[in-house]
This record gives sequence, structure tokens and C-alpha cells, in this order.
Amino acid sequence: MPWIVGVSGASGTPYAAAVLRALLDAGESVDLVVSRASRLTLLDETGISFRDAHWRDDLGEWLARGADGKPVAFQGDLARVRYWSAGDLAAGPSSGSYPTKGMLIVPASTAAVAGVAIGLSKDLLQRAAGVTLKERRPLVVAVRETPLNGQTLRHLVTLDDLGAVVVPASPAFYAGATHIQDLVDFVAGRVLDAAGVGHRLYRRWEGELGGASAHDANE
Repeated sequence: MPWIVGVSGASGTPYAAAVLRALLDAGESVDLVVSRASRLTLLDETGISFRDAHWRDDLGEWLARGADGKPVAFQGDLARVRYWSAGDLAAGPSSGSYPTKGMLIVPASTAAVAGVAIGLSKDLLQRAAGVTLKERRPLVVAVRETPLNGQTLRHLVTLDDLGAVVVPASPAFYAGATHIQDLVDFVAGRVLDAAGVGHRLYRRWEGELGGASAHDANE
């Protein structure tokens, strides 16, 4: 069964790329939904146009770039990805009878958060998230916005009440980050932790102060 990955229009497309690479590297299958707004963000942040008719080529180009735009090693199998247009409300993930492991929304805009929290289902991303909740499957929402106003905070509490896991895109520094991709991978790793998917995206805390610097010195 696949994981649904929904990419909304918030800034942070490198987070989505890191999650997708890790899922595919772990041998997972992915159902991908890219919102209309996220295409504009992707174009702005990477220069890549994501097109329905050429989605596989565009996805391959996207996943082959790191957060700084430089090439990264990626050997994942794109044959494990099934793409659904955000406007296709008859797509598989729109129905609870379509089997999935759960859904990850990364990055999650405040608009996507609001739509899912109130059951708006204006596009496939929101509809699939609503289905994930009603079927009691894991839903991880990687919200990427700052500051957060009271309305969005209330929507996030609603999602938590409904059983979703809210993962703010807040990188930590104890893992010994030395590159922007390290910070991106930390957030992506925490998203996958919440979903129960194994990965090696960041160095975990081991209860030793200064562990990150000691680890870096030994490399």
C-alpha cells in the first residue's frame, strides 16, 4: 500500500523532496498530489515547472536536486510513484475504499491546514486528507508558516483532536548540521518518524552533550 504525499503551496519544497527521496529509498510506494499553488512555489524555489503531462521527468529533476540546487545522490525507483492531479476528485485517494498507509502533507500551508480542519475538500489534497482522517489512518501535517495567528492555531488543535500529528517545520541543531540540506533532512526525518517510516536522515540524540561536535570530529 502506498503513502499519500500531498505538497501544498507553502514555501518549503525541499522538505517535500527530502521526504519523497527517503520514502522511495526505503522501498515505499507513493501516491503523489501536487497542489496548483505548490507548482508556483516549486517554480519560484527551484526553477522547475511541474506539469501533469511530464510529471515523471519533472519529479526526477526535482528529486535530483538538494536544497541548495546542487545535485544529490538519489537512486529511488520512480516506478513506485503514482501521480494524481490535484483537480481529480475521482482519483483513488478520494475514496476510503482505496487502500493506503496514510498521508503526509509536506509542506502544509495555512490554507491547506484550514481546509482539512473544516472538511472543505476543495481539491484532491484536502479530500485525501479528510479521507485519511475518517478512515483513522495516520495523517502527518508539516506546517510551514511563521508567525501563526490564532485562527491557524485553532485549526491545528482541531487536527490534533482528529488524530493528526502536527509537525512544525522547525529544524534542530543538535544533530550537527553543517549544510542547509542537513536542516531540511532533520525536518523530513521527523515527518517520517511521526509516520513510523525508517530512515537515516539525521543523527539521533543519544543523551550525550556535545555529541554532534564529537561525531563531526570523528568523520
